[in-house]
Amino acid sequence: MHRTPEKLAERGRFGLLVLCLALGAALTADGFPEAPGSEPAQAPSLETVLQQMDAAAATFQSAQADFVWDQYQRVVDETDTQKGKLYFRRAGKEIQMAADISEPDKKYMLFANGKLSVYQPRIDQVTEYDAGKDRESVQTFLVLGFGGRGHDLTKSFTVKLAGVETVDGVRTVKLELVPKSAKARSLFDHVVLWVDTERGVSLRQQAWESSGDYRLAHYANIRINEKIPDDVFQLKTTSKTKVLRPQG
Repeated sequence: MHRTPEKLAERGRFGLLVLCLALGAALTADGFPEAPGSEPAQAPSLETVLQQMDAAAATFQSAQADFVWDQYQRVVDETDTQKGKLYFRRAGKEIQMAADISEPDKKYMLFANGKLSVYQPRIDQVTEYDAGKDRESVQTFLVLGFGGRGHDLTKSFTVKLAGVETVDGVRTVKLELVPKSAKARSLFDHVVLWVDTERGVSLRQQAWESSGDYRLAHYANIRINEKIPDDVFQLKTTSKTKVLRPQG
């Protein structure tokens, strides 16, 4: 079963919004295997990590990175992979996100003004999802690992320190997040972030579903607070682009 963003949209607008965040982690406890690169280094306290993330968020303006998103489906033991570039920027009180997916199919995602838009150039179609009353919750998920305050995590998640690991030569702290709301838990069971506390960004993320399916994200070539052209946060549509606005 190939699970595309369009098929995931059937799970509701909030589910697709969570998809675009590419959340993730691999737990070392509760029956989950330990991820490669684990090390027994002494971890700082959870409060120290949250304070470091708060400090980084205070100066955050933008971020851009290359990404690899792996969607694993346990029932068929298959992994679908997407690659591209991800962009974040602060716009007033909001964080905007744009994703330029280059493989396997060209696709663009844009989250701005409480709305997620997915553009497929091959069929010249945009699908728009309005976050509506979920707007604040969606933004909380959106800034996981990119510009979000550490202590804001505790509003939506039960947060636990899960150790220290080296990712791409960088010492990271693992945070295990369990959603507090039943709605979020229906979409994913738990999330773990590998956080570079010095820069306040996550280098790796993974979200597990109760079924054993997961979505793993890996970020590289991360650049913080560099100017991002405005047109990155605009969809390159045509005069004939079809726009769909699913309800629900």
